[in-house]
Amino acid sequence: MATRSDSERPWIISISKALWNKPLGFWSFFVLLFITVLAVGANWLAPYGIDDSTGIYTASPSMTHLFGTDNLGRDVLSRTIFAGQVSLRVGFMAVSLGTIVGAVAGLVSAYFGGYVDHVIQRIVDVMMSIPTILLALTVIASLGADALNVTLAIAISIAPNTTRVARGSALAVKGLDYVTAATALGATPKRVIFRHILPNAAAPLIVIASVQLGTAIITEASLSYLGLGVPLNVPTWGNMLSGAGLTYMTKAPWMAIFPGLALTITVLALNLLGDALRDILDPKLRGAK
Repeated sequence: MATRSDSERPWIISISKALWNKPLGFWSFFVLLFITVLAVGANWLAPYGIDDSTGIYTASPSMTHLFGTDNLGRDVLSRTIFAGQVSLRVGFMAVSLGTIVGAVAGLVSAYFGGYVDHVIQRIVDVMMSIPTILLALTVIASLGADALNVTLAIAISIAPNTTRVARGSALAVKGLDYVTAATALGATPKRVIFRHILPNAAAPLIVIASVQLGTAIITEASLSYLGLGVPLNVPTWGNMLSGAGLTYMTKAPWMAIFPGLALTITVLALNLLGDALRDILDPKLRGAK
């Protein structure tokens, strides 16, 4: 019986097989999957409700409360799981929006060139000259602090990097024969960009999206820590690190330690997965040891 070659397999199967050969990336994927399942299923998997009081205040970690309780008697494990819902949702939405906007801007910039490229790249230069957290703070100060505005702020702050990556990838394939042939046959710019250039320039975008997801989660946590992110009554990993978590750091350090660990593990896993995807999708690194 004939078997499919690697080039004939669906891309998801090929990536999964290659990821198996990258132990750090492989296990990082399952760590992220586990964290995501916990966050999505928090209503069913968390031992207690988000604001349920156990009546035991600042209790240290035990078999009853694995992560201890906070100053209001709430189970820290349950709140850490629920906090993942908001942190991951804001991160995924921000990266999705930022990647879409940045990719479109980069592809348009590379394809049309000239004045269009010049204008877009100068805007990108200005945005990239402002640190990510400062740019996000500026947007939050203008729009106000809530989950939607935090998402928009983070998306705006990460879009310039995506624009540069998309532009570079598009320039690498813009002059290839199949793009020239499509243009000569009368294909519209929209069809050439999204049907012929984008699929062949998508690999770097996937990699940078995975890395920027970690950046987005850290930015959300930083804004929440400063009191400029998601409202304090909504638990996020950043909110749990500030406020009572900071106040009770000496008396009940577990209130901040465990949300901090959840944040650290998530971002580390995202970066390791991004590195593995880069090695798999980049032809120059695919055979590297």
